[in-house]
Amino acid sequence: MQSCLTRWHLKLIKAWLLILLLPSSALAAPIVPQFTQGQLNSRTESTTIIQESITSHNYRTGYSYSAAGHNVETVGDIPISPDATVTNNQTVGGVNFSWTSPNLETKPQWQVINPGASWSLTESFMAPGLDAVTTIQRTIQTESVTESQSVFSQ
Repeated sequence: MQSCLTRWHLKLIKAWLLILLLPSSALAAPIVPQFTQGQLNSRTESTTIIQESITSHNYRTGYSYSAAGHNVETVGDIPISPDATVTNNQTVGGVNFSWTSPNLETKPQWQVINPGASWSLTESFMAPGLDAVTTIQRTIQTESVTESQSVFSQ
């Protein structure tokens, strides 16, 4: 019985040696795809939401003075525009402002030219300072859809 096992072992060893000595390409089987055509579909969806808050401050750094009328004139030889003077320094949001205002003591004085006739006088003064504040709050929503399709065949 021992001699049978030995012969069998020898045959097995020879078969393994033969397999090991064969080139590796002889053992490899080609890979052949089993499809003839196909299709790949892809879809991507995204949503972007942007929330903004915009605030704008408009400042008038000077003044406006105007006068209009009829049958009136200034008293003396005083110019119609009052002298300007810097009245205030202020910093808002890192920006320095110097407010320019009129010296109201140098504002012209008015008198009627023909006392019995009709007359009118309108003086208008706009002081420097904060003129307007605008606040805008908005939400911007953007949606994006991308679809692609690849078709292939053999």
